[in-house]
Amino acid sequence: MADEGQRLDPQDWTAFSQEMHDLLDTCLTRMQSARDLPWQPKPADMRDGVALRDIAGSTPTAKVFDRISDEIMPYATGNTHPRFFGWVHGTGTPVAVGAEMVAATMNSNCGGRDHGAAEVERAVIDWLCRTADMPQDAFGILTSGTSQATILAMSAARRRKFGADVLKNGIRAYPDIRVYVADGGHSCIAKALEVLGYGSESLTKIPVLNSGQMDMDRLKETIAQDRANGLEPLAVVGTAGSVNLGYFDPLDDLASYCKAEGIWFHVDAAFGFWALLADAPWCDLAKGIGQADSIACDLHKWMSVPYDCGACLISDRDLHRATFTARPSYLASQDAGLAGGDLWFCDYGLELSRGFKALKVWTVVQTIGTDALGAYVTDNCKQAALMGQLAAGSEVLDLARPVVSNVCCFWPKAGDPDKIAATLQLSGDAVFSTTLVDGKPCLRAAIVNHRCTQDDIRLAIAAVEREVRAAI
Repeated sequence: MADEGQRLDPQDWTAFSQEMHDLLDTCLTRMQSARDLPWQPKPADMRDGVALRDIAGSTPTAKVFDRISDEIMPYATGNTHPRFFGWVHGTGTPVAVGAEMVAATMNSNCGGRDHGAAEVERAVIDWLCRTADMPQDAFGILTSGTSQATILAMSAARRRKFGADVLKNGIRAYPDIRVYVADGGHSCIAKALEVLGYGSESLTKIPVLNSGQMDMDRLKETIAQDRANGLEPLAVVGTAGSVNLGYFDPLDDLASYCKAEGIWFHVDAAFGFWALLADAPWCDLAKGIGQADSIACDLHKWMSVPYDCGACLISDRDLHRATFTARPSYLASQDAGLAGGDLWFCDYGLELSRGFKALKVWTVVQTIGTDALGAYVTDNCKQAALMGQLAAGSEVLDLARPVVSNVCCFWPKAGDPDKIAATLQLSGDAVFSTTLVDGKPCLRAAIVNHRCTQDDIRLAIAAVEREVRAAI
C-alpha cells in the first residue's frame, strides 16, 4: 500500500459523525435553556486548565468535545440570558448555528474569486443599502464590526477629500483635518483617526442639547472657525443610538448641512440602524440615514446574528472601490474560471482573507423575516420605556434621562452603582453596566435581547431596588 502521508481528516468518519451530533445536541440544549443560564464567573484556575501544554500528541475528539462542553461553554459572556442588559451585546439565534456550521464546512475565503459566497454577501449588502434607502449605486462590505467599518468609512472620506495621491503620499503633504461628533460619540471614531495617522486630537466633540442631539449651531460655528484657522473639515459623524443614552442626532438636518458644505457625512449606527425596522415612533429616529455618505452598523447586536458581523455602507461605490483596490499580479482577474467574477470584496476593504460572515446574516433574515425582526426591536424599545417608568416611579431610584429608544439609565438613591451591578451579576438576577450621566455614576440597561420580556424588566428593577434598600 502506498504511503498516504499525514492527513487531518477523521480516521473513523462514523464515530466522528456521532461525536459531532452529540456536540450539536449539547449546543442546542444550551440555547433552549438560555433563560436558566445567566452569566457565571469562570473558575479561578481556568487559565491553567485550558493552557495548551503537552499537545504534541493527539487527544481523542470525544474527550476534547467533552472538555469544550464542560470546561469552556458554561463560562460565556452571559448575553444569551434574557436579563442581560450590560453594554450592547446581541443574543444570537439558533438558526445561525446551522449557518455557521455550513460556513465552516465550505471554508470559503471571501476576499475574492468567483464563488457562491460572494453572491450571498452581495445580496446581504444590497439588502442593507435598500433598508437604509441609500442611492442605487451604494455598496458596502461586511466587517468584524462598527469599529472596523469606521476605519473604512474615514478612509473613503479622505480619498474623496484629497484624491488618489493621498494613498501614495500619506497625510503629511495635506492640511490638518477635523472630524466632528456629538459629545458622547463612540470611541471607535477616535481610534479610526489614530489608525489613519491623524490622532485623536483631530476629533472635535460638539456639545449636545437637552434633547441629547448634537447642537447644530455649535457645529456650524466650530466648522467656520476651524476653516478660518486653516483646518480642513473631513467628516461630520451623526450618531444613531448614542452609547450612553440611545439618543439619535437629527440625521436629516446633518445630511443637508454636510451636502451644502461639501463635507463627508458618516453615521455611526452600530445598533440604532435597526430602528428602521421598528414601528412608529421609533422608526422615525433614524429618518434621513440613507442620505449619509457612509454608514457603520452591527448585525451582531440588535439583529442577533452571532458574533462577529458588522457592515460599512458607502453611497459612492466607485469611490469605495478606488479607496481600497490594490491587486498585485497574483490576484489578477481573469475572464473565466475561479479568478473570474465581477466582485472581489478585497477591493472594498482591508482584508484579503475573509470568512463567510454573510451566510449567518442571510439565514437569519430569510428564516425570521423583517416583520418579526422589526417587532422584536419594537418590543425592546417598549421594554426600555417600561424600565424608565418603573425607575421614575421608584422610591429608591431616579431616572437619569427620558428613554428615547432602547437604553435606560437611572441612579440609585443609595449604594455604589458599580457594587450593585457586580452583586446582581454574581447573583444571576440581571446584568447591568455602569456609566456616567452628568458626571454621576448610574446603572445602564441597553436592551437588544430577543428573549427579554416585560416580566424580566420588572424582575430586574425589583432586584436593583432590593440592593438599594439594603444599602440605605
